Amino acid sequence: MAAAYIQDETEFNTLLETELVFVVDCTATWCGPCKLIAPLIDQLAQEYGDRAKVLKLDLDANQPIAKRFGIRSIPAVMLFQQGELVETIVGAKPYEEFSNAVAKYLA
Repeated sequence: MAAAYIQDETEFNTLLETELVFVVDCTATWCGPCKLIAPLIDQLAQEYGDRAKVLKLDLDANQPIAKRFGIRSIPAVMLFQQGELVETIVGAKPYEEFSNAVAKYLA
C-alpha cells in the first residue's frame, strides 16, 4: 500500500485538525533523492498506517504549504502531533530514522 498524495491545502488543513500523528513527505517529480525515499515512506505508511497518517505532498502543486512551513530543500518529511509541527527530517535518510521518529510521537 503506497502512501497517498494530499490533493490540496484544504485537505492538508483538515488532516492537521483531525490526525493525532500525521507524517508528510514533501516531494516533487523532478527530485532524485525524493524518489530514493519514496519506497521508505510507503513502507512507513504500511507499518504505521493504523496509528499514524502517512502521506505525500507534491510541493510543485502546493507551494503555499511549503512557504508556510519554510520548506527549502527536499525531500523533507514533516511530523505533526496534534496539529503541531514537532520534527522535520531533511534529506534522504535510512528507514530507521523515519520509523524511530514516528514511533517517538506514538508513545
